[in-house]
Amino acid sequence: MARYQTTVLSTLTPADAFGYMADFTHAAEWDPSVSSAVREGDGPAGLGSVGLGTAFDLVARFAGRDVKLRYEIVGHSPPRSVTLEAKQPSFTSRDTITVSPDGEGSSVHYDAALTFRGVGRIFDPVMQLLFNRLGRNAAAGLRRTLNP
Repeated sequence: MARYQTTVLSTLTPADAFGYMADFTHAAEWDPSVSSAVREGDGPAGLGSVGLGTAFDLVARFAGRDVKLRYEIVGHSPPRSVTLEAKQPSFTSRDTITVSPDGEGSSVHYDAALTFRGVGRIFDPVMQLLFNRLGRNAAAGLRRTLNP
């Protein structure tokens, strides 16, 4: 399993930071590997809400190619944490975002795990190196967008 974790301090309130991060359409704003991110449907409660079952279609550049991913919110505890999961035949991507108060702003912890299935597991060490680079770039983007 390839895994990347980071914590970013934000000037946003915990509620605002959580709202921004839980709406995964924003991923294209802070993650340079994501070329597009679109919410699928209006969310479970309609009116554009985000919650359990909300899906997001992303296109991410990974290992030199564009990969289409459908992330779905599988855990939602506002304004504290959200977990999104994308499943592909060869791997599962699971991202857990936890927001907590920090002084006047907030602390955003991002935990991304990429689990390969089958023979893909032999590439875990190489994927970890790639995932580290992608994670560092995304963390830099988070620092910019969470501190307007």
